[in-house]
Amino acid sequence: MTFASVYIKLRQKNRNNYLLLTGCCFFSVLLITAYVTMMSTPTVLSVLPEGGDSRKQVMMIFVLVAIGCGAFTTYASGLFFHSRAKDTGIYLALGASRKQMKHLLYRELALISFVSCGTGALLGVPLAWGLWQIFRLFVVDTQEMIFIFEPRALYFVLLFSLFVMIMLFGMGGRFIRRTNIIDILNEARKSEPIHAVPKWYGRMGIGLMVFGGITGYLMPSFFIKVLHWYPPEGFGTIFYIPLFVGLYVVLLHTVVNGWSRKNKHYKNIIATSMMKFQGRQTVRNMLVMTVLIAGAYFALFYTPMMATTAMLGYDTRPTDYVYHYRMDQDMIGQSETEVLAKEYGVSLKNWREGQCAILGQDGFKYIEDTRAMGITWRKEYRELLSGDCYMSERTYNHLTGENVDVLPGTFRPVLGLNGEGDYMVSSDQTLLFNMVTGEKLAARFSGYLYNAMLATKVHVLDENDYDRITAGLTNEWLENYVFFDDCDKGDLYGFSKKLFYTIVDRSGPEVEQGDNWDQVAKKIAEDAGEKYEYDKESIKEHGFSAISYQQRDSSEFRMTWLYMPHFRVLDKADFIKTMAVFLMLFIFIAIVCFAAVIVIAYTRCLTIALNNRQVYEDLRHLGASGDYLRNSVRGQISRVILVPSLVGTIAMFAFYSLIIFFNDGGKFTPGELAGMGNCTLLVAILSFLLYAVYRLAYHNILYLLKIEKATTKKAA
Repeated sequence: MTFASVYIKLRQKNRNNYLLLTGCCFFSVLLITAYVTMMSTPTVLSVLPEGGDSRKQVMMIFVLVAIGCGAFTTYASGLFFHSRAKDTGIYLALGASRKQMKHLLYRELALISFVSCGTGALLGVPLAWGLWQIFRLFVVDTQEMIFIFEPRALYFVLLFSLFVMIMLFGMGGRFIRRTNIIDILNEARKSEPIHAVPKWYGRMGIGLMVFGGITGYLMPSFFIKVLHWYPPEGFGTIFYIPLFVGLYVVLLHTVVNGWSRKNKHYKNIIATSMMKFQGRQTVRNMLVMTVLIAGAYFALFYTPMMATTAMLGYDTRPTDYVYHYRMDQDMIGQSETEVLAKEYGVSLKNWREGQCAILGQDGFKYIEDTRAMGITWRKEYRELLSGDCYMSERTYNHLTGENVDVLPGTFRPVLGLNGEGDYMVSSDQTLLFNMVTGEKLAARFSGYLYNAMLATKVHVLDENDYDRITAGLTNEWLENYVFFDDCDKGDLYGFSKKLFYTIVDRSGPEVEQGDNWDQVAKKIAEDAGEKYEYDKESIKEHGFSAISYQQRDSSEFRMTWLYMPHFRVLDKADFIKTMAVFLMLFIFIAIVCFAAVIVIAYTRCLTIALNNRQVYEDLRHLGASGDYLRNSVRGQISRVILVPSLVGTIAMFAFYSLIIFFNDGGKFTPGELAGMGNCTLLVAILSFLLYAVYRLAYHNILYLLKIEKATTKKAA
């Protein structure tokens, strides 16, 4: 028998190890390719503004996925060389030279890496395209939902593939450089035991996670609001370190001590001891799984939270139709609207209109200074800083049906019914300006009003104050609000959409602006001979894109147009279309993360069991019952799958709740509570999926270890 035939025989015997390494490398590159392909399409990038929170979230989760896939591939490579140690010892004992072994190993690694990485990269793009088309087919299909492949995405894929190849050849070179046969043979029996840790590690880890989560979330606000400092990009993540340290400690405690009561310690001593002998690698894998599960839920919660909050908001609106326009526009009026409604069999009622004025106001301008360690800011008072819409109390009462009395010399901003949007309205102004006559009015904040239709749009003034400050204003500085309802019959959607298109068609280019455009600030810039930063000509320089009437059905237009109307039927029906790209992107991210978790968990469970095959054989020969062996298997894989699932789910649900709580000024709105309820339902469904993976791994391990399954009466 020649050396070549021995080599082929041993390779065939251990083909599962080759398949495992190839499959892990392929799957990692496949996920990375699909992710970056989806993330880099112009359609997705158009709804993720440069520097915006949503793009940062997507990039953050991508980093987690890349780290997870990298760690997973490294783990699979370690298993491969671990299993190859015995074969290599045989080759060396038969007289094979180290140079000969290096040549054969490198040839295998080259074949594995090129086939797995190349196939993963080639299939990753069709996978992204296929998921995109499934979403279009079963969820929503709009003119925006066009899949455009961006070749630059392959740069990321190439970098990750290079990492895989360099890692494989690096570990292969280290493996070959063993000093003698004994070292190589010992590699097959090497374990990574963890020493005993105190019982209080579990409680300490939980405390560190809570401390790190709260500190990491609140410290950026502390820097900005208290220290007047915008730290360098990524600096705030340092304060999340206790969270990850705590997570590691919790998982370490789980592997070493478990969470069972003292009287169950000896019952689980075999399973715990086996876990300890491969503890380091197990803890690393559990850490990666926990982080990926948390990232998946972070992306997935976006959909039910947004959808639930939006739908409840639509249902609780007190008025069916609201739109406003600048008075210098040739806008559709009541008679034309009623004629249009009749064409669709719709009857209108409760028509009412009311004016408001765009007034200048004083305030504090934030001046930023760029320094070596970030950006510091200070505020300087400006007598005329910006503009806002102000409405008289009589008009407000007429439109809303309320009976509000605003004190002279005061103003009251309008928030949502549950106080939403307080961070979007100004309340520190003390002077109001007529932008035509220069008339001034001293006014101070005297509390909020609450109305869903005018939330964050207007401030309300005393009637006499309003008449005095708005005298002499031209139509350019006046707006008109229109409120009306329908009788709930006819083609309401068709009418709503046609009315929306008509409003857009009859709006001039001067109001083709996003909601960050400020008419007063523009005039101030023009008077100073400067460019206004939010004008269409210069807005791209500041990381925003200019809206266009030609893209009236795009999510960007409907979410950001300054004069976007609010029609209940249209908004409800088109919600999915408007948010389609966001929903698809975050759902896709969750799919990628959960797919990685499932593969990592299943692979790790199988390797733990197979590495301990001899232990189970010895236990069987010592008379261990089937129940005891099954309990031992369950004790191991439950820690590998169920503990990361539980920790990742609870941690992200708590962190997401923290974000929502502080975003709304320390409270939960009814819509947010309902959204969290839907998130809980989603968690239950996905927890069942992870439990199914646990059961699949459990039964396959019983089969591989030749342990009889329990009878129906004693089924696990």
